[in-house]
Amino acid sequence: MAIPETAEDKKWEAESDARTLSEAKIITDDEKRLDAAKVAAERLAKEERERAEALERIKDVQSGEVGRKKNMFPNTPKD
Repeated sequence: MAIPETAEDKKWEAESDARTLSEAKIITDDEKRLDAAKVAAERLAKEERERAEALERIKDVQSGEVGRKKNMFPNTPKD
């Protein structure tokens, strides 16, 4: 059950949204910032995909098995 929003909550949310939209407009109007944001978004997406793949590999692992299987985490650097 959701907690009802107060008038103050709605005011804060509207002000936060206005600031967010203002910042987005500034970024989209600046070609260099927009390009940099796109590069950063691709990097972040890659990191999230890698994290998701790691979770997929471990979701069925039983307690005590982590590290026993060869190549379970093939992208992990060796010590």
